Amino acid sequence: MENEYFNILRRFYDKSLILESPSEFHPVLHFYFLDAIAHIDYTLCILSFNFQSVRNIMNMQYMRWRIDEEQVGDRVHFPAFINWLKDNHPERFAKLPTLWKEIYDTDTPAGYRSFRIVLDPNSTRPVPAQFFARSIEEFFSRDFLNTLYTDASLASLFDEFISTLER
Repeated sequence: MENEYFNILRRFYDKSLILESPSEFHPVLHFYFLDAIAHIDYTLCILSFNFQSVRNIMNMQYMRWRIDEEQVGDRVHFPAFINWLKDNHPERFAKLPTLWKEIYDTDTPAGYRSFRIVLDPNSTRPVPAQFFARSIEEFFSRDFLNTLYTDASLASLFDEFISTLER
């Protein structure tokens, strides 16, 4: 019998970037896009398969690598960028994928714990399956993907944010 998380994982694996040009995405936004996707995948796999499954072991290897990679270049500023958007461009912040808002907004308790997505660290209940379904749809929506390109709206706002740090 398949659980509800596995069914969402199957829908997740049906998604594609074939109509996009990820090589033209802003490099920092591209990293955090793939990072969010990896955290979704990891968390869904943990909830769908035995912890020691080959899939989960491979995921853990990537997740260990990403810890160092998020400190490279301007990537380190991404969490502050999300909060800057919240304060300076609330209408744009509201359009971000829910996962990014939950994880990086300093006013929420959510975070990545042992590489898993945890919305409420005080709860022992798993993240509801529908949260993942919504997150996947948000990250793969055409409107959102179009903002990730180097000359697009979110990328331009990220560059504007970085320029405020260089003053």
